[in-house]
Amino acid sequence: MNAENAPAAEPAVPTGRIVLLTTSHRVAPGLLSWPAWQLLRAADQVLCADAGHPQLPYLREAGIEVGQAAPTARELVEACADGGRTIVVLATAEGDRRLTDGLATLAGSGRVAMPDLELLPASYDLPGARLLDLVQVMDRIRRECPWSSQQTHKGLAKYAIEEAYELVEAIEDGDRDELREELGDVLLQVVFHARIAEEASGEEGDEPFSVDDVAGGIVEKLIHRHPHVFGDDTALTPEEVKKHWLRTKAVEKQRESVTDGVPVGQPGLALAAKLGSRARTAGLDVRIPSGEGVGYELLTLALRAEADGVDPEAALRAAARAYRDAIRGAEGLDR
Repeated sequence: MNAENAPAAEPAVPTGRIVLLTTSHRVAPGLLSWPAWQLLRAADQVLCADAGHPQLPYLREAGIEVGQAAPTARELVEACADGGRTIVVLATAEGDRRLTDGLATLAGSGRVAMPDLELLPASYDLPGARLLDLVQVMDRIRRECPWSSQQTHKGLAKYAIEEAYELVEAIEDGDRDELREELGDVLLQVVFHARIAEEASGEEGDEPFSVDDVAGGIVEKLIHRHPHVFGDDTALTPEEVKKHWLRTKAVEKQRESVTDGVPVGQPGLALAAKLGSRARTAGLDVRIPSGEGVGYELLTLALRAEADGVDPEAALRAAARAYRDAIRGAEGLDR
């Protein structure tokens, strides 16, 4: 029997254990799961290629010895085979792909006695964790982008309006992919303005605040305005919730009129509907001012729509879209 026809040698029995320990950069260093801490304490060797890995100070403080090394896949397998050792590799931002690809190649060859291979997430992202990425990206763009670094609140105001309208359009179109994208664009405006606000010097009376201040403020407001959720109050219907919300706002803002706080710069139909809603919720019987012209006719229609539970802005947009389609049809551009 020649060498070419000889049967391939059977690989030895698997021995040892290699564990790739991953952590989330969005979770504070040192906040690892209990299985991760148990593994780290029981391992024969813990390795990390990155001397600046954020977990290292906490591991060393806990008495865990971490060796700085970036072994190849074969070197790691051979080290494990020495007495069936357990080696933990702390994942780094770079180099993990090289190691995992190398281990996969060795395992697939069928010619190497492979140790047990495991991937253990040591920390997990909480809901909303990706918002931290957005804040970090925004910080860098603000520092390094020639356009973004020069923007002001006033200069960005028009984009906030545009993005809000595009969000409404995505909602009305029922396009889920577009909705997700437009929500991101609106969120970007919030983070962008908060980032600019951090740079306020206070010299002109403008005190700096951050996106954390923005989030903290709305959290406090939501808790305060939902005592039926976070407190002892009871609200069984949406109407009861709305009445309590308005009463709470009136106390917070120390408003003298139910019309205080209604932005008069919003679109006319929305303004009319908002005023009508405030008056109706407050139980006020207010006659529509007498007057002639299309403005008063539109006001009457808007108030009637609001009383019937119809958003006049949305209704008019829907009618306008139908009119747009009719125009396209007349032009022979039917889709």
